[in-house]
Amino acid sequence: MGQNTPHLHLDKLPPERKKIETIRILRQVNKASAALAELKGIAKTIPNQTMLINAIVLQEAKDSSEIENIITTQDELYKALTVNKTNVSPETKEVVNYRKAIFQGFDLIKEQGFLRVNDIVTIQRELVENTAGIRNTPGTVLKNDRTGEVVYTPPQDKHEILDLLSNFITHYNKNEQDLSPLINLAILHYQFESIHPFYDGNGRTGRILNILYLILNELIEIPILYLSSYIIENKTDYYRLLSQTNKTDDWEEWILFMLKAVESTSLQTIKKINSIRQLLEKTIKTVQKESPKIYQKELVELLFEQPYSKIEFVVNRLKVERKAASRYLKELENISVLESHKVGREALYINKELIEILKK
Repeated sequence: MGQNTPHLHLDKLPPERKKIETIRILRQVNKASAALAELKGIAKTIPNQTMLINAIVLQEAKDSSEIENIITTQDELYKALTVNKTNVSPETKEVVNYRKAIFQGFDLIKEQGFLRVNDIVTIQRELVENTAGIRNTPGTVLKNDRTGEVVYTPPQDKHEILDLLSNFITHYNKNEQDLSPLINLAILHYQFESIHPFYDGNGRTGRILNILYLILNELIEIPILYLSSYIIENKTDYYRLLSQTNKTDDWEEWILFMLKAVESTSLQTIKKINSIRQLLEKTIKTVQKESPKIYQKELVELLFEQPYSKIEFVVNRLKVERKAASRYLKELENISVLESHKVGREALYINKELIEILKK
């Protein structure tokens, strides 16, 4: 396409039914739904849900930001969250903001049971830390990073953007009785990315809207399924299919891609949760055997909620003196449950085995 690719007209939702419910799509819906239902069940077997949310949300924040070429490490992230450092890299700060934005959206969904356009703006503001809001100046185009070629020109007129967003949010909150919410998820994600309502943070906001949609439709209960790692692995196909759907109005390949992302990511997350559960059980046994005097269920769970722990966390959780908290953590290091690292003046105690599981 040339440098001045015309804005292809973006139709309002919903698309024609026959285009989105092909036999191949319906078969894949069954596979994705089964994997997601299994994930929902397995998640309930973890006694403390905060452990899962904390661990998996941070991984997602990292992956989703990586799609936008915002690269940081897990170490930097945990240090930014546990040691109130001012010299956090801009990339790490963006990822920490992404995590905050997910929790903000999760709270909104739990409180309201729906989202408004203003809520989407609030989530995006948390992400990018500016108040520019919805685009009102023309000139936004999507270019190929490598060649500089314009591959898509989203709607430019603010009235059109607001009209499309209003249509989007109506369908987002609609409880379709006879259409699989997973098909709808794919359609909604395509639509949001095509509207591209903000100057910055559209991809990340769209991926947060995916997880909130699954919770809204009770397909999962807590924010633990994220498609970002699948999108990173299949980035070329993701952008190719977004563009192809826009040009041809043929939905099948795009919806299949998103359904496979749900299936594959659900299965990976199930494996991860099982590994976390096994490690939790193993850690409990180790502490009970090697250091029975300090064993407390809350103490072990804290090491999984906060894989990078510190004295202050133990003081707050167990309501003990700093001296006792320090003794517990050192004892856990002695029996190789934790490993300590100095960051400035602060000692961080790292649950290395858990970090390895989360990195996979």
